[in-house]
Amino acid sequence: MLIRLRKRRIVLVRGLLCLTLLSPAVARAERRSIDVEQSVMKVYVDKSGLFSVFAHDHEILAPITLGVIDDSESPSVEFLVETARMQVLDPKVSEKDRAEIQQTMLGPQVLEVQLYPEIRFQSTAVERAGEGRWVVRGNVLLRGVTRPVTVQVSEERAAEEGIRYRGSATLKQTDFGIKPVSLFGGTVKVKDVVRIEFEIVPGSARR
Repeated sequence: MLIRLRKRRIVLVRGLLCLTLLSPAVARAERRSIDVEQSVMKVYVDKSGLFSVFAHDHEILAPITLGVIDDSESPSVEFLVETARMQVLDPKVSEKDRAEIQQTMLGPQVLEVQLYPEIRFQSTAVERAGEGRWVVRGNVLLRGVTRPVTVQVSEERAAEEGIRYRGSATLKQTDFGIKPVSLFGGTVKVKDVVRIEFEIVPGSARR
């Protein structure tokens, strides 16, 4: 009887050791690369000023270069945007005006891509806000400055498309050392607060 009990204990201990060794691998398997081809992120900059009726709002594409989502019990997300790949869309303006806006955005007045080639986001906390909804807190590195940001996120599930995470956040340009562009003595300018909207699609699992 004693020998049988000892054998059972040995088997139990071995089983627990296997679970302990496997658990980190299981956790890592829940880390997924962001599908950068299907994911979309846009920045919206609204106009303001006395003669803002003669100006226009800006719509900017900010493609995610790479990123990772961890949807385990301790969820997190991080991603990178290359500033040089950001593109002014502004469908209501001429091609010439769009090119000028693009040049201003990438230049020293705004992003200064030669000195600051990357924008990074890394979450610090993820809180559930209801079924399929979360509040994600994290840090944004933009133009060499790191600031906290709060992101509202919701999950969408479709039989054919799988899981997608949609969300939005706001940032102040001045928090990152960017002075909002203004024209004609400030009678036409863009607002300090910009709105970010995204749709992130998880890709393959990472180990």
